Amino acid sequence: MNILNRILLLNSMSSGATGLLMVFFSTQLAEWFGVSESSGFAGVGIFLVAFAILVFAEARSHPHRKGRLRLIIVMDIMWVIGSIIILLFQPFSFTSIGNVLTAGVALWVAGMAYFQFAGLKQLQKEAGV
Repeated sequence: MNILNRILLLNSMSSGATGLLMVFFSTQLAEWFGVSESSGFAGVGIFLVAFAILVFAEARSHPHRKGRLRLIIVMDIMWVIGSIIILLFQPFSFTSIGNVLTAGVALWVAGMAYFQFAGLKQLQKEAGV
């Protein structure tokens, strides 16, 4: 199994696990983040589970679909940008714990995007593109 497959599987597992945690523990997360409504966490969790399925499908795809790889990378980058906006402008007034968790996940996702992009570039290099 090559490094790109491993990164995609890691992204899929971490996204899926995070999504399930957000769905099943949305009330607890809302308390930790200092917000009164928990449905947003459940909604984001459902999205993450769907995203994990997409990433897993690409991890198992041979050859890799470069368009789908780009989509996954762009979605990861959008997550990071959204997290930065939330941290900078504080539209939800998260607690310190909420801010630390948001930053930590954003760093993790940025790492996934970086390594997936490197894997895509390696595929393109091998294909002579």
